[in-house]
Amino acid sequence: MERLTSIAGVRAHVAAARSAGRRVALVPTMGALHAGHLALVRLAADHADTVVVSVFVNPTQFDRPDDLAAYPRDLEGDEAALVALGGAAPAAVFAPAAEELYPHAPLTTVHVAGLTERLCGAGRPGHFEGVATIVTKLFNVVAPDVAVFGRKDAQQLRVIRRMVADLNLPVEVVDGPTVREPDGLALSSRNRRLSAADRATALALPAALRAAVLTAVEHREAGHPLDPAAVRAAAADRLAREPGVTVEYLEVVDPETLGAPGDAARRVLVALAAHVGPVRLIDNVEVGDLDDERRLVHATGPTATGPTATGPTATGPTATAPAED
Repeated sequence: MERLTSIAGVRAHVAAARSAGRRVALVPTMGALHAGHLALVRLAADHADTVVVSVFVNPTQFDRPDDLAAYPRDLEGDEAALVALGGAAPAAVFAPAAEELYPHAPLTTVHVAGLTERLCGAGRPGHFEGVATIVTKLFNVVAPDVAVFGRKDAQQLRVIRRMVADLNLPVEVVDGPTVREPDGLALSSRNRRLSAADRATALALPAALRAAVLTAVEHREAGHPLDPAAVRAAAADRLAREPGVTVEYLEVVDPETLGAPGDAARRVLVALAAHVGPVRLIDNVEVGDLDDERRLVHATGPTATGPTATGPTATGPTATAPAED
C-alpha cells in the first residue's frame, strides 16, 4: 500500500491503474478509521480493482475552530488498519496536507440548494458547502469510477448523490449501512472522545431510534398507515428520559427530499443530532426500509414482541458497512 501526498502523485497512480484496465474506487474519509470505515473499504474492493482511500481532515466543513482542532488524527494507525485488511486493503492512501488541496482560500465552492438548509445544515452554516466542495475536488483529483459513502451521514449521502446527478459527474455513488458497536452505538471517530459515563449516556440515541422503529412496526402490524408524528414522539420520549443528552434536532423527513413526508408516506428518515458531553453525535434510521429497521433493532436488543414477517427481527443481519466519521 502506497502513501501519496500530492495531487500529481495520486493522478499518476490512478493513470497507471487505468492503463492496466483497472476500475478505480475512492473511499473519502477524514481518518481516525474505525470498523465502519474499514467495511466501506471492503465494499469498495467489491466494486473495483484498485481502491484509493483519502485521509483528509477538511477544514472548510467545520464551523468551529475548536471542533477542527479536536478532531482525532492518526495516519500511521489508519494505515496499519488498512494494511490489516489483507486482500481488501487499498492500493493507496491519499493523505495530502491542507495546502495541497487549498493552496489559497477558494473563491469557488459547491452549494446544493434544497437539501442543506435543515438537519445538520441548520446549525452548521457552510458545512455542506465544505463537504460538497471537497468531494468535488477529490472526484476531480482521483477521477474514480466508484465512490463509497456510509449511510450514517444520511444527509451528506443525499447531498453528494444530488451533486453528482446535477453536475453530470461520471462517478457511481455506492453506499453501505451504518455499522454499530455491540450495544448499538453507531461507530464514529468522535466516539473516542467520549468519557466512560458519556459513552453510556450516548446509548440513548440508538435507543430512541429503536423506539421509533418499534412504534412504526406496531402501527404496521395493526394495519394502520405510517404515522410520522407518532414515530417522532416515541423517539423524543426516549431521549427526554436521558438528561445527559442535549438534542440539537430530531426530525422525521422524506428520505429523498429531506422535507416533510407526504400524507401517504411509506418510508421516513428519522434523523437526530445531539451533544453528549463535549461530543456532537448523529444517527438515523429509515423507517419503512425493513433491512435498515432490522439492522437497528438487532444491534439494540431483542424486540418486545419477537420476530415478525412484516417488521424487524432480533436475529436479522448486522450492518457490514460504515459511517461517516
